[in-house]
Amino acid sequence: MVEAKPFSISKHLVAKAYRLVKANRGAAGVDGESLRAFDKDLKDNLYKVWNRMSSGSYFPPPVRLVEIPKGEGGMRPLGIPTVADRIAQMVAKLTFEPEVEPVFHRDSYGYRPGKSALDAVEVARKRCFRMDWVIDLDIRDFFGSLDHDLLMKAVKHHTDLKWIHLYVERWLKAPVQWADGTLEARTAGTPQGGVISPLLANLFMHYAFDDWMRRTFPSVPFERYADDVVIHCVILDQARHVLEAVRRRLSECQLELHPEKTRIVYCKDDRRRGKYGEHEFDFLGYTFRPRRAQGPSRKTFVGFLPAMSDKAAKKIRATIRGWHLATKGNARSLDELAQFINPVVRGWVAYYGRFYRSRCLAVLGRSLTFALVKWAMRKYKRFRGRWVRASRWLGRIAARDGELFTHWSFGARPAAGR
Repeated sequence: MVEAKPFSISKHLVAKAYRLVKANRGAAGVDGESLRAFDKDLKDNLYKVWNRMSSGSYFPPPVRLVEIPKGEGGMRPLGIPTVADRIAQMVAKLTFEPEVEPVFHRDSYGYRPGKSALDAVEVARKRCFRMDWVIDLDIRDFFGSLDHDLLMKAVKHHTDLKWIHLYVERWLKAPVQWADGTLEARTAGTPQGGVISPLLANLFMHYAFDDWMRRTFPSVPFERYADDVVIHCVILDQARHVLEAVRRRLSECQLELHPEKTRIVYCKDDRRRGKYGEHEFDFLGYTFRPRRAQGPSRKTFVGFLPAMSDKAAKKIRATIRGWHLATKGNARSLDELAQFINPVVRGWVAYYGRFYRSRCLAVLGRSLTFALVKWAMRKYKRFRGRWVRASRWLGRIAARDGELFTHWSFGARPAAGR
């Protein structure tokens, strides 16, 4: 007689979780096991995940901690669970997400089905046109500060499944392992990089901020993407009042606003000519500020508009430099370079070119032209030390075949010459 498991978890759900984890790829955790290695004994490995989760004996291993550079300087900690732990977290996410997703606020956009960062930028753009003031919130060390007791209270409010309670609490308490092997216990936060972390962060912020705003300031709209929040106000006094109320509320939830990075911003444009020190803010890779634009009648005006931020442009330039086309790409033909570059550039244009595309194309045009001209000078002897000649040669190719590179097809081409 087969002994019944204390928790009813479907083997099919574990298999589905594995497929989703594999599609997302990702690096190995503290055990060094890659997805490829996990696949070598897939049936037995998945059975172990299911058996341990169903029996209540699953204990997550430590999370491998790596640090990645932040756009504004400094390092951001990223936690990488093992492959098996990512699958276990995905099982819990697939079970728990349908319980909380319908409850979440319509203006919460981060890591949610059917919503995207560009949706949030679009709504912010429209609201900046209608309302004069913005509160740009910056929560200090958000993912590292989430209060475990408050989070578990929210989890238990939405599900009676004991195994969800059990494993979420274990994931929250699982230690992190530094590169030198040192283990560090965690008493707060949920590591960025975990499969279930974004869902837990959204649940925490739903009660700490979203639902509180709905009840306390029902006429004040906002957009939130994880811990990135923009609030819209009609007058400056309202913005100051709301900001202080939000500061107190988040403090009650053990969160702190960054004193230098949290600001009130004036949405200055042709219609709004008042004077205020701050008139730009960054949101999801875009900088909102006064910009010249052209209306339907081709009349020029100044609007408060989003365009690719300087931080995003800096990251793109660094990525292009990191390709080392003049050296590592030297053996490739121009067609082969296009096959390598174009998928990445299409992604950049799709995201950063959604609003004020000319800014995105200007950055790509300059950076990629520079890299490709250097490639030509290194590859062909006749161009050695001859920047202008190589640049004109590239321009003639662009004039003949404007679809070869994605950015060329949008008009960001080098100038042709004789």
